Amino acid sequence: MIRILGIDPGSRLTGFGLIETTGNRTICVTTGCIRTEGTNLASRLKHIYLDISALVDEFTPEEVAIESIFMYRNADSALKLGQARGAALSAVAVQNLPVHEYTPSQIKKAVVGKGNASKQQVQHMVKAMLALPRQPQADAADALAAALCHSHMRNQLVPVASRKSGRWNAAALKGRTS
Repeated sequence: MIRILGIDPGSRLTGFGLIETTGNRTICVTTGCIRTEGTNLASRLKHIYLDISALVDEFTPEEVAIESIFMYRNADSALKLGQARGAALSAVAVQNLPVHEYTPSQIKKAVVGKGNASKQQVQHMVKAMLALPRQPQADAADALAAALCHSHMRNQLVPVASRKSGRWNAAALKGRTS
């Protein structure tokens, strides 16, 4: 069994989703959004850090998957996203959790099958894959999709000694297609 925390960072709304995988079975443990308010960026970043820290303390994930930064047309938005991402990364780094980064297109391709999928398609597939009773909010679905992407990617890797060692045998992947 492995618990993976997925994070979809944002300065006003940060999605999170925790999945648990055992063999071929994957369940959603918890999901939601951290909503920050106010105009003070520092207090919003503190809120993200504290809430992610509390999630880690309560649910004890073993690995973290987070969306990597991509370039926005608006530099100010990209900077704020980077700062929110930094607050979330700091919260998991303090707990010494391994962090795995995936591009938005990698996440969409792992969940929907195509890298340019819409938010609605991601929501639909996350709901179906995890047998959720209702469609999750978009940011929560993106976080769950990041966790699912990591789960798929880690299952494609073959461990050298054990998964806890953190060492993977890339040569074993030769000949595999994604």
